Amino acid sequence: MNSIDYNRLLELKRLIKENKATKKERKEYMTLLYENGNISKEQYDKFLKDQNSDDIIGAALTIGGVVLATWLLSKLFGND
Repeated sequence: MNSIDYNRLLELKRLIKENKATKKERKEYMTLLYENGNISKEQYDKFLKDQNSDDIIGAALTIGGVVLATWLLSKLFGND
């Protein structure tokens, strides 16, 4: 897994979930997931074509939640 700023990912996820994220922040969130290999190029490209797609963002929020949960568990059990 690539190096990812989990704190930023968490903050962006929170903003998106609360409908407070700007288009730039939504794009940053998707870019973080894409560059880390958590979403496919096809998913990322679909997002770029229609940045307001609730389905794509909803799926990305779920994926981001899994990524963050995995990271937190690894911190909890010391498996950095």
